[in-house]
Amino acid sequence: MTTPTMPDTDITREESVDYRFDAGDQERFSHYVPKGKLMAAMIEGTPVRALCGKLWVPSRDPQRFPVCPQCKEIHESLPDE
Repeated sequence: MTTPTMPDTDITREESVDYRFDAGDQERFSHYVPKGKLMAAMIEGTPVRALCGKLWVPSRDPQRFPVCPQCKEIHESLPDE
């Protein structure tokens, strides 16, 4: 009696991530992002997406800039947790 063997299924799946960074007036603002994602992005240098949709790698002190009006409006419209 022979034992059935599994076919060679050692397949590596690569996911493509589109890191097209946004430019424009959003560079002049601080943006709202989830805290857990912000810390990881600052440490690892990975991009995050703000509530307003901006994609960027955070590297500056957000205290130095005014809050993005779109992020603020979206954040204020969210239900309290």
